[in-house]
Amino acid sequence: MIKKILKRYVDHITRHAVRASTDVANSLSQQIQLRLVLEYTNALHYDQSIFSNIRDAGFRVYSQFEEDGIILYVLALIGFGNRRVVEMCSGDGTECMATNLILNHGFEGFLFDGRKENVKRGVTFFEERKDSFLLPPRFQHAWITMENVNQLLHEAGATGEVDLLSLDLDGNDYWIWKAIEEIRPRLCVFETHDIIPSPLSLTIKYDPDFYCWDKPDPLKDYRSASLRAMVHLSKDKGYRLIGAHRYGFNVFFLRNDLAPRLFPEVSIEQIHDNPWTRRGQKERWPRVKDLDWIRVERQKK
Repeated sequence: MIKKILKRYVDHITRHAVRASTDVANSLSQQIQLRLVLEYTNALHYDQSIFSNIRDAGFRVYSQFEEDGIILYVLALIGFGNRRVVEMCSGDGTECMATNLILNHGFEGFLFDGRKENVKRGVTFFEERKDSFLLPPRFQHAWITMENVNQLLHEAGATGEVDLLSLDLDGNDYWIWKAIEEIRPRLCVFETHDIIPSPLSLTIKYDPDFYCWDKPDPLKDYRSASLRAMVHLSKDKGYRLIGAHRYGFNVFFLRNDLAPRLFPEVSIEQIHDNPWTRRGQKERWPRVKDLDWIRVERQKK
């Protein structure tokens, strides 16, 4: 009996200690990030250069790689807008592009995921955070298609300008971005399939039910779109490529009316000039290059 009581007591103390340490860590992260925003805006005021390549601003809080830092850097320099973020295929929120903005910078979030269990865990995750329990993001279970994406955005209340759109579907990414009309993002981050060589403008054929992860290897690599395809489409929609994270597949597009001097357009070859991309194009692309890819080009010249 005494052992059970002691165990319950230790478990209780441990839970409170973990919660307290998490609160301290979160507070420290917020303070550091606010300081970074101040440093960025001060440098902008004095017309000082900060990073020549946006990947150098990277750090990870909730993103899988260093996208959190890149997003904060770009938004700090172009100025925060209405502090609204849309993420499609957000998982359960514990590892996604929107979470740092929601928890540490007061953003209103609109998150979508195709798995019910992810949405359920995500709702609980944000309801348990002190920085979001009063106004958690709108978290919706939905399988996103060209036919429903604008209706989903409208029904969620995500319309007009938003600060950030994050799109990572591992499938119909090109087609969904092409279909989106309900929102006008200032900054976009897309996952592209960087095993596809730089000169090729390719995407998968559109299939509203597309899912690659139940396929055998190497067919899992038949998915998404090349960087050149996303550059062509984004130019048609009024965006330019401004950089990527260090691995070259998560890429950033900025709307053309925003900060052209601070964030000039960069080349596809520059984004793909990294060891991870070179390895993928050498080893993985030959195994899927003859599958049913669709060539796409710019519509507007």
